Amino acid sequence: MRFTLIGLAVALCALLIAATPAFADSLTPQVDLPLTRAVLYASGVGYFEHAGPVSGAATLELQFKTDQINDVLKSMVVLDGGGSVSEITYGSQQPLDRALAGFAVDVTPGTLHQFLERARGAEVSIQAPDPLTGKILSVDWQAPIVESPDADLREYFVNLVTADGIQAVSLRRIDSLRFTDPKLQDDLQRALDLIAASRNTDTRPVAVHFGSPEKSKATRSVRVGYLVETPVWKTSYRLDLSATKPLLQGWAIVENTTDTDWTNLTLSLVSGRPISFVQDLYTPLYVDRPVVTPPSYASLRPRIYDEGIKTELEIQALREANEASRAGQVIIRGLPLAPKAMAAEVMADGAGGAMRLEDAPPAAASGGRIGELFQFTIDHPIDIPRQQSAMLPIINQAVQAEKVSIYNRAALAKHPLAGVYLTNDTDLSLLAGPVTVFDGGSYAGDAQLDDMTAGERRLLSYAIDLDVTVDPSDKSSARITAAKIVRGVLYLTRLTELEQVYAIKNKADAKKQILIEHPYQAGRELVAPTTYEEKTPTLYRFRVPVDADSSGKFVVRETQSSTQTIALLDRPGSVFLAYASDKQISAKVRDALTKAAEMKNELSRLEEQAQQAERTLSDIKTGQDRLRENIRTVGQDSQLGKRYVAKLSAQEDQVEKLELSLDDLRQKIDEQRSRLAAYVNGLSVD
Repeated sequence: MRFTLIGLAVALCALLIAATPAFADSLTPQVDLPLTRAVLYASGVGYFEHAGPVSGAATLELQFKTDQINDVLKSMVVLDGGGSVSEITYGSQQPLDRALAGFAVDVTPGTLHQFLERARGAEVSIQAPDPLTGKILSVDWQAPIVESPDADLREYFVNLVTADGIQAVSLRRIDSLRFTDPKLQDDLQRALDLIAASRNTDTRPVAVHFGSPEKSKATRSVRVGYLVETPVWKTSYRLDLSATKPLLQGWAIVENTTDTDWTNLTLSLVSGRPISFVQDLYTPLYVDRPVVTPPSYASLRPRIYDEGIKTELEIQALREANEASRAGQVIIRGLPLAPKAMAAEVMADGAGGAMRLEDAPPAAASGGRIGELFQFTIDHPIDIPRQQSAMLPIINQAVQAEKVSIYNRAALAKHPLAGVYLTNDTDLSLLAGPVTVFDGGSYAGDAQLDDMTAGERRLLSYAIDLDVTVDPSDKSSARITAAKIVRGVLYLTRLTELEQVYAIKNKADAKKQILIEHPYQAGRELVAPTTYEEKTPTLYRFRVPVDADSSGKFVVRETQSSTQTIALLDRPGSVFLAYASDKQISAKVRDALTKAAEMKNELSRLEEQAQQAERTLSDIKTGQDRLRENIRTVGQDSQLGKRYVAKLSAQEDQVEKLELSLDDLRQKIDEQRSRLAAYVNGLSVD
C-alpha cells in the first residue's frame, strides 16, 4: 500500500479530546483493584470503593464515562496505608484543535501534500524507492495533458534540499517517509494517537499513581473511593394483614447500569436526601487577557502636534495558554492523604443490628443511622452482572397496623376507602414506595407509602369500602355579636355557625372504625367535637366507631367570626333603621342609629322639597319662553297679546317667590347636613 494513504489518517478529527496514557504509567506496574463496596443513595448518586494490596510503586487505571468525570474529580478519596499518592492524572477536556496546537508537527486535516507543505524546513528520510535524505523546500504539482480537462490528475512533487542539491521526488514514488528529528517523529506519533483516541467520547481513563514506601517491596492495603451518578434505588413493600400481628416485607430494587460486574460486593443502601450537585471541574478554564500592541516608531524628525489627537491602542482578547497541555493531560500533584477521621466517615460500613423475628425469617439487611441519613447494609456479598437489576430483601418484620375506613368527601363522596393505620415500630427508616396489601390470604389492593422514620404513624388506603356509605350535608347561619360606632363608621362583628352532618351506615357484619377527614380552614374555630384523632395542615381526622349493621351520625360544628365596616354618611336612612331594629345590637348603638336615622330622614325631606321647587321653577321658566314667543307672534297691543303679558307678569311674581324659597331650603339643607355630619362623626358608642 502506498504511503499516500497516511494523508487519510492525518485528516481524522473529532470534537472532543481523549486522554493518552501518562508517560509515568509505562514506568510503574499496573495494578487491578477490584470493586469491593458500593453505597447507593436515594438522591441519585452512588459511592464506589476499590480495595486491595499493592507492592511498591503502582498505577491504578479506572475507566469512567465522560459525564461522570466531574463527580469523580469532586469526590475521589484515596487511602494508601504506608505509601503515598504521587498524583492522579486524567485526560484534558480541552478542544482537539487546541491540544494539537501544542505539537511541533501540524496535523491539521488535509492530504499528504498539504501536510508536507506545512512541514517545510523539516528534514525527512524517504524511500522512493532509493533512500534519500533532505529538508523539505516546497511541494509543487503539474497536470499532464489529457482529453478530459475535468479530471484531476495532478501529480505532486516534494522538493528536497539534499547534499547533492535540490531534488524533486514524486509523491507517487514514495514508499515510506519519516522525520530524522526524533522529537518531530515522536510528536507526529503522539498527535495521531490523540486524534485516534478522540474518537472514543464515551469513556475516559483516570490513573491513580501510588508512590513507593520506604521499603520498596513492602505490601500494603490501599483504597480508592468516589461518587458518580447512579439510578435512584427504589423500594416496594408487601403488607400482610392476615396474621395476628401484621407482617411488613420490604424489597430494595437495585440497578447495575455500569460496565462492570458487581461480584462479591458489599452493598449499602442509604435513604434520605443529601444535597448533591454537579460542577464542571473537567473542562479547562481560561481567563481572557488583553494584548496591547506597541506603537511603531518612525525615524525621529520634526513634527507638528495636532490639538486633541490621541492614539488608540487596539485591545484583543486572547485565552491564556495551558502550560500543562503538552501531552493533553492535567495533573494533580501532591494529593494529601485523607485524614483517618474523614476516611472512617466516608468508608463506614453502617451501624445497627440485624432485623430478626421469632415468627418470621430474617431479612438480608441490617440498618442504622449515619448522621441525618439511614443506611441499609446487605448482610452478605452480592453478585449483580453489569446492565442487570436485582431485588434485595431489606425488611421482614411484624408491625402495628390497624384496619380503618377513611372518608374524605373530596376524594369520594359516597364511600370511604379501606385502609390501615401503619405504625413504624421498627428501628428502621422506610423509604417511599408502593405497598401491596394482602388480607385473608389474598390480594386486597395497592397503597402508596411516603418516607417514614422510626416511630411514625401513617395512613394507607388500598381499596374502596363498599360496606360503608356516608351521606354528608351542611348548613350555616350568621348573627351579629357586636356593634360599635367610631367617628361615623359602624363596625359589625358577625359570627357564622357552620354545621356538617355525616350520616354513616355500616352494612358489614363487623364493627368499623371510620376516620372522617374534615377540611380545616384558617379562621374557623372547632366547637364540637372538642377532640380529634389527629390534625394536618389541611384537615382534621375524627374517629367514629360504627357497630355492625347499624347507622349513625357524626356532627362537626365550627364558628367563624368576621367584621364588616359601614360608612354611615354614605347610607340612606333605611339602612340606619334596619340596623337600629336588630335586637342583637346594644341599646346604645340602636339609639344612636335611630337618632342618626331621624336626622338623615329630615335631610332627605329637605332635599326632596328643594328638588320639587327646582322642578316647579324649571316648568314655569319653560312656560315663560312659550309666552314670549306668542307675544312676538300676536303683538303685545292685541287683546290676546295683553292676556299673554298679564300671565307672564304673574309668573314672574311666582318665580321670585320660588327662588326665595329655594334659597331658604338650600340653606336649611346645608345646616342639616352639617348637623348630621357633626353628630355622626362625633359618635363613639359601643
